[in-house]
Amino acid sequence: MTGAADAVAPHELVAYEVPLSDEDEEPVTAPLVLAWTRTLVSGSLPHTDATVMGMPLIPVDTTVLDPADSSPTDRALRVLRTLAWPFVEAPPSPALCGFLFTGQDSMRLYLAGGKADGLIAADVQLTGALTALLAALPSLIGEEERWMTDTSDPHCVHAVDLTAW
Repeated sequence: MTGAADAVAPHELVAYEVPLSDEDEEPVTAPLVLAWTRTLVSGSLPHTDATVMGMPLIPVDTTVLDPADSSPTDRALRVLRTLAWPFVEAPPSPALCGFLFTGQDSMRLYLAGGKADGLIAADVQLTGALTALLAALPSLIGEEERWMTDTSDPHCVHAVDLTAW
């Protein structure tokens, strides 16, 4: 359901009925649902006579709906969520200890683990092959030949530039 930030009454909100699986019955991803929702709220409301709990109910045909582009915030949150709460049984390794935005499309990740005797800072781009980078991150930050010293950053013992990886 969507509405203004301060909306609380049902008539101030709109409910969208969005399928959570595709034509092959595969689940759709949360970023795709968010992108569809952004597209839906950016246009005018179609007329509907259907309601649910006092809210207009808009059924959504996702086969004809173009998802909105992801924002820099979306991409940053995807990186952080992947590192902080991966879908695995074991705790994440390396452990995400912090982050710092370094530009519109870049961030520095502070990671613990491996051979270093402190945190390793990994500079990453938020676009490009993020899935591959996140999968390779544990081995990339462990490669000592990639380690640099960043005397301007007191929060890490080594820095690794992965912005061009």
